[in-house]
Amino acid sequence: MKPIARTTGHEQWAGMLAFFALFPGFFFYHTALGLGKIPAVLGGYFASVSLLLLPMLFFFYAAKVRRDCDYLGKSDVAFFLYLAYFALIVAVNAVAGGNTLIVTNHVLGIIFMLNVFFAFRLCDPGRRRFRQMALGSLLGMSAIVFTYAVDGSFYLAPLGTARNPESLASYQGFSRSYLFTFAVAIAYTRSLPLRVLLYCLAALTLFMNTARSEFAAMLFMIPIIELYHARQRLLMTCVFIILFLVMFSNLEQLLAMLPNNRVLELLDLSHSTSANKRHHLSAYAMNTIAQFPLFGDYASYSPGLYSHNVLSAWVDTGLFGFLFVLSILIVPAIPMFFKGYFARQRSGEFILGFSFCCITLLLLITSHYFTDMLIGATMAAYSSYRYGMTHALNRTSDLGPSAP
Repeated sequence: MKPIARTTGHEQWAGMLAFFALFPGFFFYHTALGLGKIPAVLGGYFASVSLLLLPMLFFFYAAKVRRDCDYLGKSDVAFFLYLAYFALIVAVNAVAGGNTLIVTNHVLGIIFMLNVFFAFRLCDPGRRRFRQMALGSLLGMSAIVFTYAVDGSFYLAPLGTARNPESLASYQGFSRSYLFTFAVAIAYTRSLPLRVLLYCLAALTLFMNTARSEFAAMLFMIPIIELYHARQRLLMTCVFIILFLVMFSNLEQLLAMLPNNRVLELLDLSHSTSANKRHHLSAYAMNTIAQFPLFGDYASYSPGLYSHNVLSAWVDTGLFGFLFVLSILIVPAIPMFFKGYFARQRSGEFILGFSFCCITLLLLITSHYFTDMLIGATMAAYSSYRYGMTHALNRTSDLGPSAP
């Protein structure tokens, strides 16, 4: 049997560099930009850094596949085929005179998803150094949010200190960086008290960041992770039900303690202008799909006015693209749930991949565009889990002592 090629330190360092540059690095760069400490030397940051990282990540990923052909799993191939199909759609419509801004955004979306896939595929979040840096980054990001929040909301633009305010990221960019870092850190935290502390920290931070989707995704992860770690799942389910009932019965008192914040619109979306706008965009997408059910109608909307859910995939890539992107996420989730979620042995790789699957599907159904970077992270985390299951290597222990 061919020996398994162990991932080299260079590959792990490349993946770790990419992860911390793309996510915590984005957060800290835009904090410095918003506070006027630096000019926009890298523009909006993410596109520039992604283009710089892509050749390096591709080189290390290809080198790993050359040494170990088993590293290229079926999920890797499925993800690359989806990106190739999407790229073909974009290229054909670009030649046919499609909207240049939308074409550019789609090209960048492909690069972003690919970069995030490579970063998660190459890095090893289970390594102690990675976990320590992820926790440190979370603490740093939370400290920034708490320090510069105004009236319970964190957004640096109103401070008026940015040298290049047009390049400053929105609240969504800050929340995206935090959610990715939180997901990686919490998946490898075995200590229950530390997990509870991280949940509270993340809830407060994302609440102040005012991004409803990321806040909801973080809350959605809590029962998924805790039921996975619980030895008595029925008891843990009862605990969650009791907590929900207690919070619901004291909802008015809890709301009185919280500052006014757009996250509270989750309790009543009928009064949310953003939710109403998204509803109209979804209705417009449904109308487009009804007229062009097979191939969709690429870039048939003004830039930015796309459907904020997975229907956007049907509009831009047709029925096949819509089913393709859903299948590469749902197909891994089903066997992971039945074969891994109830397994006796706990695995950080598993719960990272499974929780990514769950929140990616949640956000695609409710609020996120079909080029969401979570798709790349989900596919990479699932591939790493499957590779580890078939080619298990000795691993360091997860952060903290085993849960009781």
